[in-house]
Amino acid sequence: MNIIDELEWRDAINQQTDAEGLRKLVEEKKISLYCGVDPTGDSMHIGHLIPFMMMKRFQLAGHHPVILIGGATGTIGDPSGRQTERQLQTLEQVQQNVDALTAQMQKLFDFGGNSEVKMVNNYDWTKDVSILDFLRDYGKNFSINTMLGKDIVSSRLETGISFTEFSYQILQSMDFHHLFKAEDVQLQIGGSDQWGNITSGLDLIRKKEGPEAKVFGLTIPLLLKSDGTKFGKTAGGAIWLDPEKTTPFEFYQFWLNTDDRDVVKYLKFFTFLTKDRIDELAAKVETEPHKREAQKVLAEEMTKFVHSENALLQAEKITAALFSGDIKSLTADEIEQGFKDMPTFHATEETKNIVDWLVDLGIEPSKRQAREDINNGAILMNGDKVTDVNTDVTAENSFDGRFIIIRKGKKNYSLVKLG
Repeated sequence: MNIIDELEWRDAINQQTDAEGLRKLVEEKKISLYCGVDPTGDSMHIGHLIPFMMMKRFQLAGHHPVILIGGATGTIGDPSGRQTERQLQTLEQVQQNVDALTAQMQKLFDFGGNSEVKMVNNYDWTKDVSILDFLRDYGKNFSINTMLGKDIVSSRLETGISFTEFSYQILQSMDFHHLFKAEDVQLQIGGSDQWGNITSGLDLIRKKEGPEAKVFGLTIPLLLKSDGTKFGKTAGGAIWLDPEKTTPFEFYQFWLNTDDRDVVKYLKFFTFLTKDRIDELAAKVETEPHKREAQKVLAEEMTKFVHSENALLQAEKITAALFSGDIKSLTADEIEQGFKDMPTFHATEETKNIVDWLVDLGIEPSKRQAREDINNGAILMNGDKVTDVNTDVTAENSFDGRFIIIRKGKKNYSLVKLG
């Protein structure tokens, strides 16, 4: 299947500057293409991942992705999708973010010994451009009238936009021109909000290199959930690729909890499964939705891709333990992942009667209630039912001296941290 045909089947194309020309180009040769991300933070979230999934598809089809980390543009701030000026970061913070995003990209694209994938930083070719060179060599090629007409600028005119952010599209155009010359990059991919920046880059290349220059732009649709809200946002915030910000278990659970109305769309967007396999899963959503097989496959594929096979196995182990209530097989690290968002209490390692311990922590409202719940078999400690009100809680009851898990009733878990 032609890569463009595949992207169309996956509903992954929003706009193209020349659909017929790009289709013909990718049939004739293996092309170089690029997509960029600015280091405004120290981790990407799953919303950032969408255009890079398309880059990965081009890589698997034999094309040559160039991954751009915006060490220069990240110091400025892209005005796209914003109504206020971005808070500028220090150059030191930007560099820390560059290092973190570079590590994430290297994991996603498997750079080990693969010369067909390249990573670049636009700071390298921007840092030595003087203000006079910038104005003469680049600024002269941009019409203020045209720039004002771009959505990324026009949407900010009422609230105001600084010259700094106004100039962002020139810097991004410089990137496309540089990569066209240095890496033979002919296609830029971006989110739907990048259309104005991408077309500015095409205009610059044709002005400097001639109107026959074969360059193209392609954007990815804005991904919305079936309820109309933006994909990737939850009540708890963004779903990050950094396991320290969003644990692999939380990451796995996010995909596992996908709405039936969205799961086939996400399978097309985010997995590398074949059309036949996705069609098979789509049929099961219709005929056996209670089994949630499509969601399980989606969660498996994404957790393996972003984290690892081992992280997936750990997430599945935690999920199974929480579902069954049998948590004794979990390690302390797995407890920390699986119970991260549970009500959390802090206790010393001092030995104490369980009734007093539960009340002092606030898990039980009174000693009378604590005794009643224990006598009724409603209290479990680390998966074991506590039936004796004279039981003592000691550090030996904990997972690796760090945690004790109390379950009250069927679903009310509490995480107690020792120390």
